[in-house]
Amino acid sequence: MTLPAVTFSPDQAEAYDRIAAALRGVGVDLEDGSLSPATEGVSRVLAVIGKAGSGKTLLLAELTRALEAAGVELVSGDYEGRKRKDRRTLAILAPTNKAASVLRNRGVPATTIHRIIYTPVYDPEYERVAEWLAGTGERPEIEGLSDVALDRALAFYQIHKSIPGALAAAGLRGSDFITGWKRREEPLDIGFVDESSMLDEKQFTDLKDIFPTLLLFGDPAQLAPINQSGGMVFDSLPAPARLELSRIHRQEADNPILDLAHALADPALTFEDFERMVEQAAARDDRVVWAQRVEVDLMARSPVLVWRNATRIRLIHAFRAVHGAPEDALLEGEPLICDGLELPLKHRKKRLDLEARGLIKGAQVVYLGAGRKPGFSRLHVIGAEDPQVNAASIVKIEKPDEEEPFIPYAAKMGATFLHGAAVTIHKAQGSQWENVQVFAPDLYAAARMGRSEAGQPLWKRLAYVAITRAQERLFWIVRNRLSKPSGPLRVDDLKALAAPALSLEMQEEGEV
Repeated sequence: MTLPAVTFSPDQAEAYDRIAAALRGVGVDLEDGSLSPATEGVSRVLAVIGKAGSGKTLLLAELTRALEAAGVELVSGDYEGRKRKDRRTLAILAPTNKAASVLRNRGVPATTIHRIIYTPVYDPEYERVAEWLAGTGERPEIEGLSDVALDRALAFYQIHKSIPGALAAAGLRGSDFITGWKRREEPLDIGFVDESSMLDEKQFTDLKDIFPTLLLFGDPAQLAPINQSGGMVFDSLPAPARLELSRIHRQEADNPILDLAHALADPALTFEDFERMVEQAAARDDRVVWAQRVEVDLMARSPVLVWRNATRIRLIHAFRAVHGAPEDALLEGEPLICDGLELPLKHRKKRLDLEARGLIKGAQVVYLGAGRKPGFSRLHVIGAEDPQVNAASIVKIEKPDEEEPFIPYAAKMGATFLHGAAVTIHKAQGSQWENVQVFAPDLYAAARMGRSEAGQPLWKRLAYVAITRAQERLFWIVRNRLSKPSGPLRVDDLKALAAPALSLEMQEEGEV
């Protein structure tokens, strides 16, 4: 068959061929670009597994381009066109906002699993604009929307392929054109899932119900979901359905961060040996830093990665203290982590609305200030497609040696948040940051305990996950010290990322 223009390694080429054969079996021929209607009752799950740097993302991107070139429509979480009998679709998913944004930054139009399970309900009048933008309807005439506004929406959509973003660029708020959210009732077609090592069994079952053809991309060396006995969902697939990428693709210059990550596979390697490798790597390459203290300036956008919960709380307390944060309030620019939603069943619509806007468990958020009503907060959801929201919030700040957290802001119901200046390595899975600080004394403590997970020392799995979160630079923190900040916390950089016209604001109704 004809492979894409990129140069594949033998294992990537074999995986591509086997996936292409599976797609041909469900009516999508990548070689001649022909499509036939999906066959009822036919389902298939495949997994592409490999360690960091093995080319999983490259393969996902090339398959996406080949499917789009064959006429398969890309489906996102923001709008879905009218169904046609012969229509074939592809959705690209990730478990977290940050993981989805990493793919989008590489040109792959990814969305979160929540955004594909919950679909928006559009106002019928503005749905005509969405159909026109998607190429399935005529240019509409809408009262209150000038030709200039429509042209602005079209120009935005042609670049970003986002219906809500285009409508916002025309001067509309999300509450103008999205009237609510509903759980998807009908299945889709083909689904690609990145960071699938994070999936639990329930998510996997939901995805199999939605996608007859499902392709998982995952790293078997990462940490398995909590309460899943060290296993990952692709472990249960039969051997022919698991396509393994074994070769590690480096940058033109060797990547010392990947070198360290893959050195952990040596069963004879001790923690002390590994630390010597980190120190030696730092001496010859500035992409690895042997650090005597935590850099507080980095903590506002990329949390320090730790193993122990007590370490996390101490670092958060130190971060707030060094910034002079008051005990009864948050400073603009403080990082938060969404810890779930506290909403009764009767508020299911609000739950869907919050989750669809990116406030899912584990989401990274930056506090922008108080909302217009008591208990509401203005928030920037890191990695979300429409990042700025205004939501009822319950903020909990834990303190060292105290059982009950301090709560500076609390609505009666809404999204709950913990402080995000430091997070556990488990919670960091699926995310990547330009600079990553790893708190090495915690990994030493894990090594001393001698615990194992899935047959490998726990400290090695923790170190592997933590190290591979770094895109550009790794800080290996060896002392329990914190630097002083170079200046106050800031939010102007986030406002530049999401202009007001593109902000989808939560409706402040009732108590949520």
